[in-house]
Amino acid sequence: MFRLTELIKNLSGASLRRFIHQDFHEVVDRMTIIDAFLFLIVHSIDKLGIWHRLPVILGLLYLSVRRHLHQEYSLFNVGRSPTGVRYNPADYPYRTADGKYNEPFNEGAGSQGTFFGRNVLPVNQQDKLKKPDPMVVATRLLARKKFIDTGKQFNMIAASWIQFMIHDWVDHMEETEQIELVAPKEVANQCPLKSFRFYKTKEVPTGFWDIKSGALNIRTPWWDGSAIYGSNEKRLHKVRTFKDGKLKISEDGLLLLDQDGIAVSGDVRNSWAGVSILQALFVKEHNAVCDTLKREYKNLGDEELYRHARLVTSAVIAKVHTIDWTVELLKTDTLLAGMRGNWYGLLGKTFKDKFGHVGGAILGGVVGLKKPENHGVPYSLTEEFVSVYRMHSLLPDYLQLRDISAAPDSHKSPPSTDKIPMPSLIGRGGERTLSGIGFTKLMVSMGHQASGALEPWNYPMWLRDVVPQDVDGTDRPDHVDLAALEGICAGKVWEGAVRFVRFNNEFRRALLLIPISKWEDVTDDQEVIEALHQVYGDEVEELDLLVGLMAEKKIKGFAISETAFIIFLLMATRRLEADRFFTSNFNEETYTKKGFEWVNSTESLKDVLDRHYPEMTVKWMNSASAFSVWDSPPPSPNPIPLLFRVPK
Repeated sequence: MFRLTELIKNLSGASLRRFIHQDFHEVVDRMTIIDAFLFLIVHSIDKLGIWHRLPVILGLLYLSVRRHLHQEYSLFNVGRSPTGVRYNPADYPYRTADGKYNEPFNEGAGSQGTFFGRNVLPVNQQDKLKKPDPMVVATRLLARKKFIDTGKQFNMIAASWIQFMIHDWVDHMEETEQIELVAPKEVANQCPLKSFRFYKTKEVPTGFWDIKSGALNIRTPWWDGSAIYGSNEKRLHKVRTFKDGKLKISEDGLLLLDQDGIAVSGDVRNSWAGVSILQALFVKEHNAVCDTLKREYKNLGDEELYRHARLVTSAVIAKVHTIDWTVELLKTDTLLAGMRGNWYGLLGKTFKDKFGHVGGAILGGVVGLKKPENHGVPYSLTEEFVSVYRMHSLLPDYLQLRDISAAPDSHKSPPSTDKIPMPSLIGRGGERTLSGIGFTKLMVSMGHQASGALEPWNYPMWLRDVVPQDVDGTDRPDHVDLAALEGICAGKVWEGAVRFVRFNNEFRRALLLIPISKWEDVTDDQEVIEALHQVYGDEVEELDLLVGLMAEKKIKGFAISETAFIIFLLMATRRLEADRFFTSNFNEETYTKKGFEWVNSTESLKDVLDRHYPEMTVKWMNSASAFSVWDSPPPSPNPIPLLFRVPK
């Protein structure tokens, strides 16, 4: 029987090869017969470039098949999985400070100090260190010439939100040894820093033969709200009041500052005022949950109130990101249906609210599944995930303040007042500036300002000469050129400094995307094509990942590249389905009935703002989402059911 199966597979493989790009023959040979045929379907659609133009239901089917393939072939564990006696999840019906005791068969998975996983097997690129030099790439392809915005699609709250999430998910442990990067003569006069020093990522042996070394994540990669709670007991202790389960916050609704002027919050490294007010907002959310639970359940003490409120607040954050922020980032009917499907399933919210989770992930959604699913690979976030989340081009050069004492116009837009340079809003100085502006004024101003676009020549110049911070929020002595540094981290390896993330074409192949063969495959912008040719010549294989992500022609409605989106497709679902507090423990017993109702009744960031600042959105927000520019009109009603729509 085994030989017959192998014979069928070999014959099928030989037949399939004729229809498949030669770069994928090896990976298809490793697939099961069924998966090979599924790949052929996906690959055929990719060659036509039409998946995003398919009717919504067919587009969802394509994405579901592609996600399945990546769940099977694009998840790689780094490090050894611990073995031993399985712990009892009932002993930990709450999120721990360091992320332990979430995954039922692996108590350490997703905890602080665990390895970043991989979506792509690492490749040694030491032979490609300096061609082209990262300072050349930063200067000629990334550095902002003129600010390009996203129109009405994405505002500065949305730009701040993703950094808020990064502070929840990922940060690399560093070496104590520094590396120096020196600008070559050809671009030295155009570089704000002629040289700079930075700390390389600490390379840690895994003790495993397959992937011999990796990097450690000093944040907890679970969706556990660690941006406000911290990733360990010490930081958590600093932010708690130890009274009624609450967290510390100032009377003006902003974060408290310590004696050194550093914000008191879960994560304060490399932050700015936009992230700070989101942290403050969700501290208020946590405390409001505590008040509600205390009124409803008078027997709950401080620790129990804190634990339940953290579960509720973390779930609200995850839900806002899934069905509000991501929907604005990927503004198409297909992704609206897909993201809501992740949370509610194809049966929808009304059905799920009335009958609970019915069916599997497709009908009932990932959230509420009977058990978590890690696809045989312990949960982590991955190096590739970090690489595609490099979105500093979203940041402008200044923040345009608005006069909220004036009357709004017909689009609820307040008049402009002062312009605040972005460097004045970062770190300790940014907290002082924020104190003078106030929560409401900054939030309204950010709501009415478009973010930057993820395009070539749109990386902020002020980030090419910026002071990075240590984990405790204190400034480091050395300035860095972040554009050059990110070019290294997301593409090149510099003397072992970073993470062996592949170049753009190798990255695409590993994600089962058709590789580029000429610059015209990346973009139809002739100016960009000429610049790519000047920097890389005809060597498309040398294209750095970050440049490729910025230069790639976007799908209509997408603020990010398709290459980045494929990582999102896999990992956005994984963050939910691997977490027992979004699956087997997503219930009234764990969250309390009142807490569970709180999560289920919250649909957007607007809902959160309305709870704490009820007049703000009524007076100043015209848009449907708090993440799109606030003076934009809400979408027109569409009588066609979402699943039956056809993209224009």
